[in-house]
Amino acid sequence: MLKGVEAVNREFSTVRTGRATPALVEGIRVDYYGTPTPLKQLATLSAPDPRLLVIQPWDQKVLPEIEKALLKTDLGLSPFNDGKVIRISMPPLSTERRDELTKVVHKQAEEGRISLRTIRHSAKESIEKLFKDKAIAEDDKFKGIDSLEKLTHRYQAKIDELLAAKEADLKVI
Repeated sequence: MLKGVEAVNREFSTVRTGRATPALVEGIRVDYYGTPTPLKQLATLSAPDPRLLVIQPWDQKVLPEIEKALLKTDLGLSPFNDGKVIRISMPPLSTERRDELTKVVHKQAEEGRISLRTIRHSAKESIEKLFKDKAIAEDDKFKGIDSLEKLTHRYQAKIDELLAAKEADLKVI
């Protein structure tokens, strides 16, 4: 469940706010000689100032592929390729774009909650199987299910906290 919360946090970091950060693009997959490869494995990512991202690939031949991958994302970025590096200027967020990004963040949070429920379901099945195989008593089964529910609620609350912080971050800028 902790890994599920960490995954949601990573997903949230890819949603841009008003500030340029390499985390926005590092997970984007680029078709590198037929293999989808994370951008951070192909290039140096930097943010020299708050409104500019610079992507400097180690192999100059991959520049067009990086540009295509950036245009495919739903981040609303417009890359500028000068033949050696790709520069991405971060425009200020409009109200409409903030609303769109808020919807994206809500969708990512819901996907995180779904993964937690899936984990809870499989753990509950394991507890039921242990009881059915007579490895645990009925009281232990109910205690296990109860503690599993409490654990699930605790991790869902963490996702809700991350969501509230990201929403506030999107609205402030």
